[in-house]
Amino acid sequence: MAFSNLEKAMAAVIGLDIARPGTSRAAARQAVAMLGRGAVRAAPVAARINPYAAAGLTGLAAYEAGLLDPLAAPAMQVVEAVDEAIVQRPARRRKKRRTQFNKAVSEGMKAVKKSTSYGKKGTINNARKAFTAVTKVASRLNKGQKVGTKGPTGVIKRAINRFFPKKKPVRRTNKTSYSITVNR
Repeated sequence: MAFSNLEKAMAAVIGLDIARPGTSRAAARQAVAMLGRGAVRAAPVAARINPYAAAGLTGLAAYEAGLLDPLAAPAMQVVEAVDEAIVQRPARRRKKRRTQFNKAVSEGMKAVKKSTSYGKKGTINNARKAFTAVTKVASRLNKGQKVGTKGPTGVIKRAINRFFPKKKPVRRTNKTSYSITVNR
C-alpha cells in the first residue's frame, strides 16, 4: 500500500525517507520506534546541555500523549462560554445617501431623454455627450453661475434648477477707515 502525501511529509520531518521504492509500513513503524528509543536514551544528555529545550520537549511529548487534556478542558469550556455569551451583532451598513448633485444629474438625464435635444423623444443618440452636458450644467448651477436658458442647456436647467437654490451673494463691506489715537 502506498503512503499518502501527508505520511510522506510527516516522515520527512522526522528524517525518514519513505519515498524510496521498497519501503513498507512495517519498516516505517520499526524506524519510528527506534527513533523513539534513541530519543529516550539521549534525553538526559540533552537536559544537561539545554534544560529549557528539554523542558519544552517534555511538555510537547506530554501534550501529544494527551496528558494535558484534563488541564486544557476547563480553559476551553470557559473560552466557549465566553464566545457564546458575547454574540456580536453584524455591523449594519448604512445605506449610502444620494447627493443633491447625483439627484440633479439623474433628473437632467430624464429631461434630456424626454426632449428632442439629443435625438428623438425617448432616446438619446449620444449618451456620453448628453451626460457631459448635464454634469456641466449641474456643476455651474451648484456653483451659482449662470446657465443658458435656450437649447439643451435650457432643458437641463429647468429640470434641475430646484436642486440648487439661489445662493445669496456675500455682501462685503469695505471699511478702510482707521482711527488712531496717540497719547503723549
